[in-house]
Amino acid sequence: MPKQDSIDPELVRELANLVTETGLTEIEVEKGDLRIRVVRRLEPVSVQVAAPVAAPLPMAAVSAPAVPAPGPAAEKGKAGASHPGAILSPMVGTAYRRASPEAKVFVEVGSQVAAGEKLLLVEAMKTFNEIVAPRAGTVTAIFIEDGQPVEFGEPLLVIE
Repeated sequence: MPKQDSIDPELVRELANLVTETGLTEIEVEKGDLRIRVVRRLEPVSVQVAAPVAAPLPMAAVSAPAVPAPGPAAEKGKAGASHPGAILSPMVGTAYRRASPEAKVFVEVGSQVAAGEKLLLVEAMKTFNEIVAPRAGTVTAIFIEDGQPVEFGEPLLVIE
C-alpha cells in the first residue's frame, strides 16, 4: 500500500468535481499500486410542503352574492326559496333548462313531473349534473333562465 503522502490531493479534488459535475455517485481510479475511490452519498431528501392557508379577508372585502334587480322575478325567487316545494341548487355552476341549444326545455311551468324525472342540468367544472324531481307533482314556478349562473342553495324551481 502506498504511503499517505503519495496521494495527490489535486487528483482527489478533480475526481470529486467530476463526480459532482456528471451526477455520478461513485468513481474509482487505479494506477499501479495506487487506487482512489470517490463516493458521493446521496441522502434522501424529505420535503414537506405545507398547504397554503388563505388569510381571512376583512368583511368589507368579501363580495355579497349578486342580488337580482327588484321586480317580479326577484320577488318570486325570494318567495320560492322558502317554499316547501322549492328545488334548490345543490352546487355552484351554470343551470341549463335543455340538453342542447336546439333541444326543447326539460320542463315548463305547468309540466307534470314524476319522481326521478330530469328537471334541468347544472354544469360545474365541465361536468353536467342532472337535477331530478324528488317527488311527483306540477312545476308551478321556474326561477332561472337557460345558461344562468347559480349559487349553492339558490331556488331553481318549485314542484307542488
